[in-house]
Amino acid sequence: MPADTVGADAPLSLNTVAAGAQAIEEPSELDGQHGHREGLLKLAVGAVGVVFGDIGTSPIYAFRETFAGHHVLTPDRGHILGVLSLIFWSMMVVVTIKYVTIIMRADNKGEGGSLALLALINRQADRKRWTGGIILLGVFATALFYGDSMITPAMSVLSAVEGLAVVDGRFTPFAPPIAIGILVGLFMIQSRGTAKVGLLFGPVMLLYFVVLAVLGVMHIVGDPAIIVALNPIYAVRFFLDEGLHAFLAMGSVVLALTGAEALYADMGHFGRNPIRVSWLFFVLPALMLNYLGQGAMILSLPPAGAQAAIHNPFFLLAPENLRLPLVLLATAATVIASQAVISGAFSVTQQAIQLGFVPRLKIIHTSQTAAGQIFIPIVNRALMIMVILLVLAFRTSSNLAAAYGIAVTGAMLIDTILLAAVLTTLWKWNKLLAAPMIAGFLLFDLGYFASNLTKVPDGGWFPLAVGVVAFTFLTTWAKGRQLMLARMREAAMPVQVFIKSAATSATRVGGTAVFMTSTPDGVPHALLHNLKHNRVLHERIVLLTVKVTDVPHVSDEKRFYQEDLGQGFHRVILKYGFMEDPDVPACLKAFGACGAQFKMMDTSFFLSRQTLLPSERPGMMIWREKLFAWMLRNAESAMEFFRLPTNRVVELGSQIEI
Repeated sequence: MPADTVGADAPLSLNTVAAGAQAIEEPSELDGQHGHREGLLKLAVGAVGVVFGDIGTSPIYAFRETFAGHHVLTPDRGHILGVLSLIFWSMMVVVTIKYVTIIMRADNKGEGGSLALLALINRQADRKRWTGGIILLGVFATALFYGDSMITPAMSVLSAVEGLAVVDGRFTPFAPPIAIGILVGLFMIQSRGTAKVGLLFGPVMLLYFVVLAVLGVMHIVGDPAIIVALNPIYAVRFFLDEGLHAFLAMGSVVLALTGAEALYADMGHFGRNPIRVSWLFFVLPALMLNYLGQGAMILSLPPAGAQAAIHNPFFLLAPENLRLPLVLLATAATVIASQAVISGAFSVTQQAIQLGFVPRLKIIHTSQTAAGQIFIPIVNRALMIMVILLVLAFRTSSNLAAAYGIAVTGAMLIDTILLAAVLTTLWKWNKLLAAPMIAGFLLFDLGYFASNLTKVPDGGWFPLAVGVVAFTFLTTWAKGRQLMLARMREAAMPVQVFIKSAATSATRVGGTAVFMTSTPDGVPHALLHNLKHNRVLHERIVLLTVKVTDVPHVSDEKRFYQEDLGQGFHRVILKYGFMEDPDVPACLKAFGACGAQFKMMDTSFFLSRQTLLPSERPGMMIWREKLFAWMLRNAESAMEFFRLPTNRVVELGSQIEI
């Protein structure tokens, strides 16, 4: 399947909605590109500061919500051992085995995430009948991420600030405004970049996880028998004894797993081995020690004291004089976790733009050295507004917990379905071996997803609503682009016919004209309109197509392709990876082909801007055509997206029915 193209007016078409695929058989070890073995420790420490923020802050609220949330459980020994056993084995199966051990092997030249996993399947499946459904599932998983990226900052920061009530109950009514102030400040600094502040992320999170472990050990020492909770028999007994109550408790237990998908999504930044080392030897032990410590502390109290303490067990782990510092440290950790989610939203949006699911948006690079540090103003504003509204509407983290989880469990369930396709289609695993493993993953994922569906009336509707809206936008843009490019190809004139008929008769003027086109076939509409209205052709004419390839990054030797078409006409194709930002003038200057070097003051860039006319032709429903037309009108200018010089651009319009 060829990679798709980005022209003057669009990213990709739906025919290659998942073009970011890598042809692989069995996954190879790609971590060498992230440094040699001596750099493993450094990368592992860096991963602690970025990758594990979300799942690392779960102890603040996960254990509490299981007992004192919307479905109350009595904090007795049987329930506590059962819940702790369920948390541990969920982490082992879902996080350690599914994500860290298996899914992280399915990389796209080192990059991970739902879009990369979807792309791999789409490439290798060779357009089989079931790939259409797989594509939609993968797109919906991406849509659910946007709902999760709104809830995570609100939930995590609010839960940490609520710890002030443990220090002094008079702080309780001030938790929401304090959380809003912190979150607004976090969103406001995004445009300035977080490179300098980011240097503190690793040390702060290292300290945070060490404190988690120490607090847990302090209470485990008082009741070493709590370690028996690691035996899966207690989780089984919990379900056998409680039935429905145990099923409902899963809706809160899954909060301990939120952020698991980040391990896969952030693989491109650190490599799989550093993330595995951090998880297995540092993060997982610290988390479980803390959860066990919370359980031991509750069991050490009389029934009345346990009922009171279960409403905030995390902060009660610390001695009274150290609770305020713990609140401050937890707040810093939740801010770092929120920053990771916000940066993830920017990164996912950038990939979605390049893969043809989202129209061009304004992308600002906040670092001259780190390509991955970007800022997308419209995404930042939308997230900030929604996060503030969530805090104002739900008021407490316990109320937000009802909305939290369904997006995560939905994405995890979809990842398991995609993994099933990877095992059978890409890696050619024996189905007798793959089926039991997938069934085990589905047992956990379906159980957690079904339990979270019970929370839909209490707030679970929010991430679903966001997911549906985002899914509608993503698929409408992709389908609209497919239809638009098809209509343009129908009316396209063959290049050689145009050259023979027009090049010999039209008046030629000095300079270079670059006509950007979304397809390497046919004459660009802008060229036809320019000849029709101005009746001249430049001495050198370049038909330029920007291609987004099936890998995250393209090496310089593979970036530039040039073909001499005769009569001063040249075909140029620039290739970029779906994690890169096209810079057309810089690329033309660097490669300087087509008979002579490119001088920007002698070069004019001609762009075509389409105006859509909704019609009754088969394609999309009228309301979706109007939505697509609105998205196209509000897309970022091709001039800015491709970094074209503002005083060297000519834009010509045309009308198209889809």
